[in-house]
Amino acid sequence: MLIRLRNLGRFSLEMFGTLGRAGRLWWLAMVHKPDIGNLSLVIAQVYQLGVLSVVITLMSGFSIGAVLALQGYNQLVKYGSESALGLGVALVLVMEIGPVVSGLLFAGRAGSAVTAEIGLMKATEQLTSMEMMGVDPLRRIVAPRLWAGFIALPILTAIFSVVGIWGAAVIGIEWLGVHEGAFWSTMQEGVDFFRHVLKGIVKSVVFGFVVTWIAVFQGYDSEPTSEGLAAATTRTVVFSSVAVLVLDFFLTLMMFNL
Repeated sequence: MLIRLRNLGRFSLEMFGTLGRAGRLWWLAMVHKPDIGNLSLVIAQVYQLGVLSVVITLMSGFSIGAVLALQGYNQLVKYGSESALGLGVALVLVMEIGPVVSGLLFAGRAGSAVTAEIGLMKATEQLTSMEMMGVDPLRRIVAPRLWAGFIALPILTAIFSVVGIWGAAVIGIEWLGVHEGAFWSTMQEGVDFFRHVLKGIVKSVVFGFVVTWIAVFQGYDSEPTSEGLAAATTRTVVFSSVAVLVLDFFLTLMMFNL
């Protein structure tokens, strides 16, 4: 019993210590945010994290939109409501699947890349060299990536949702024979920006912030070895994916209560 309590206490201290270091890293990075002269660093990271993730976002968005159209049509046609296919697909994409799947893809592709990059800098003592030269690594390395993730994921989510709706339209209209006018008119009438689209935007902003924060911290706090770098990259993908799913539940709960 005493050993279990000791292990529980050690685990709790390690967890709170990790949260404390992560919070301190975030605070210092946001205080030492890039100035106008370093805006190019943010733009470069937006390209690395966002633009290079567009292809996988396009492919995933179209595929999921097409699957939603097939599944939705098979259910709606039983009740003679196939004209509502566009509305159903749009609501599911902009409020739920778009932000969540984009966040998971972002964690797997961009988040792991950020952790590996920063972890490699730490292992090769590049961060220490910056400090010796009077360059703040938080300002030069961490902050641009935090801001880039905060900017990139909402844009990727919007692309995902738009492409998903287009994929659903291709399958629903061209293949399944849903009336084109009914498909688009029900969507336009039923989807409201403030009640539906804005909720997805809020989710994507939160996911982008949390995933990038986890990725940056895991790389900055990793052990400077190959095993430590591999473990940090794995933790980034796992923690980020779990964080997206858990936060999605609580954000959805708050939004429905509102």
